[in-house]
Amino acid sequence: MKVLVVGANGQIGKHLVTLMQNSDSFKAKAMIRNQEQATFFEKLGAETVVVDLEQDIESIAKAAEKVDAVVFTAGSGAHTGKDKTIMVDLDGAVKTIEAAKVAGVKRFIMISSFDTRREAILSAPPSFAPYVAAKHYADEWLKRSDLDYTIIHPGLLTNDQGTGKVNAAYEVDRGEIPREDVASVIMATLENDTTIGKQFQIVTGNTPIKEAVVSI
Repeated sequence: MKVLVVGANGQIGKHLVTLMQNSDSFKAKAMIRNQEQATFFEKLGAETVVVDLEQDIESIAKAAEKVDAVVFTAGSGAHTGKDKTIMVDLDGAVKTIEAAKVAGVKRFIMISSFDTRREAILSAPPSFAPYVAAKHYADEWLKRSDLDYTIIHPGLLTNDQGTGKVNAAYEVDRGEIPREDVASVIMATLENDTTIGKQFQIVTGNTPIKEAVVSI
């Protein structure tokens, strides 16, 4: 399966491309913002395509040509303003969804925030609420599309080594999860069509990742 990884130069994206390139079932196409970011992925033997999420739908659609799935792992980051949150986490996500349609790619995996329900926006700290709102509306746009989507809601992300075990369900208690394990969950999700049309939260737990994803 060939997969376009949007936001490949992010921390989850790098883990995901690495895992895919080391697998027998996947090949990654890394979408990056500039050519200077390509070296990491070229060393892995991954194809790269330079497209900024602030470009138009047609540019993103061209990047999505001849792939079997799109994974959106992009994020504006904790140190950007509300403008970048809107342009990347909302508009960039929506444009990627529309680009997948243009390119004829049905499978779409969205990496969202842990809780994007309306109540989560209202209860979030003022500095975090715009991010949750952006993710909320991006998720809603995806759910209203005709794509074969799955929305993954990871807990607090860490750079710890992956444990290979998670707690996954529509709703779980808040907790942490290594980015490496999120990448493994994405791969397991792509391998299981039973996850199509579903969304679930994930944190570190006691269930092996593949088993946890199958049980969703």
